[in-house]
Amino acid sequence: MSCSDPRVSRRGLIKTTSQAAIAAAVGGQVLARAADKPATQPAVVDVKKILNYNPKMKYRRMGKTGLMISEISLGGHWKNRNGERYWDAFTNDEVPEDVAKNRTEVVSECIDKGINYVDITTAAECLSYGAALAGRRNKMIVGADDHRLCIRSDDNCNVATQVKNVEECLRRMKTDYLDIWRVQAKMDGTSQDAHMEAAIEAAEKCRKAGKIRHFGCSSHNRKWLQHVVTKFPAVEMIVFPCTAITRKAGGPVTKDNVEERVAYKMAEDLGGSIFDTVRKHDVGVVTIKPFAGGQVFKSQGTFPVMGVGLKEENDLARLTLMCILTLYDEITCVVPGLTTMYEVDNAVRASRLRGVVDLSPAEQQWLREATVEGLASLPEDYQWLREWEVI
Repeated sequence: MSCSDPRVSRRGLIKTTSQAAIAAAVGGQVLARAADKPATQPAVVDVKKILNYNPKMKYRRMGKTGLMISEISLGGHWKNRNGERYWDAFTNDEVPEDVAKNRTEVVSECIDKGINYVDITTAAECLSYGAALAGRRNKMIVGADDHRLCIRSDDNCNVATQVKNVEECLRRMKTDYLDIWRVQAKMDGTSQDAHMEAAIEAAEKCRKAGKIRHFGCSSHNRKWLQHVVTKFPAVEMIVFPCTAITRKAGGPVTKDNVEERVAYKMAEDLGGSIFDTVRKHDVGVVTIKPFAGGQVFKSQGTFPVMGVGLKEENDLARLTLMCILTLYDEITCVVPGLTTMYEVDNAVRASRLRGVVDLSPAEQQWLREATVEGLASLPEDYQWLREWEVI
């Protein structure tokens, strides 16, 4: 499936969108269209069982977790007051008042709009989203890990430290369970099986104690993730990057991908596409970095705009999300970092419009050029993202 071949004119968009929303709500069930339904998706879903269900949002099954997740979900990172990509830690574990207010407003907007999953990776994010979910923890499916205690460090690759990892996430979030503990493996793919075995043993201890319900893994290395999915049945979901120009590995040579095949050896050295691997093992997929770490936006690195923002960047963000969600059915959700309520609304529109209106040829070209330019301008510490152009 591609982001091309527009079927609906913009003039007819409002009418068509309204009709689609009404149809989705009829009978209290969601009927997935054949064109949008992965092989692992149920044909009919009782929407009463979907957390925060909203007929304007589409939902997908997260592999063998069985969880129905909003295809637009919430990334734990957001643009902080210094224009940087995320918050790492807070002094004395105290959440600044403006941060708590911002995250509470954004989470409220997410819940109202049908978003039901948040993906957390730092101690500061645990604190911030814990504050935002105070008194309503059951309104969000939480996937979390503490990057300072995760198995990216050899010193942390033991059962005791990984149990502490979970317990520290719980303490900072002021909750007694994680829906998903999604461990962070080494970014360069040099994690060892023993590291995962320690994490899985810790996960089983925590699961028996009621501290976690599901287990997953994130990595910035495709080969390692494919190995993990294949070898460890305990892995129920994985997290990896995907942009608007990400392409599936292992396809036939065409004039459009011949250079990609040469540059990235699409199938032979990496064992085929990661999408084929997750489909075979019924593993859910959360995709991150849709905007290439923010590099597709000209305002990257500047003080965040707390109002409506720039129309050009809003359009680019929405088109990016629409494209990613249209590319591959194996994707459960994409988790953009959302700094404002306006960004939440814009991201949710991507789900509402997907399948109702396609990108025009001009929009496709603009999106591709912006993404290619963004990837070309990645800082040194983000060059690994280039390895995810063909997966």
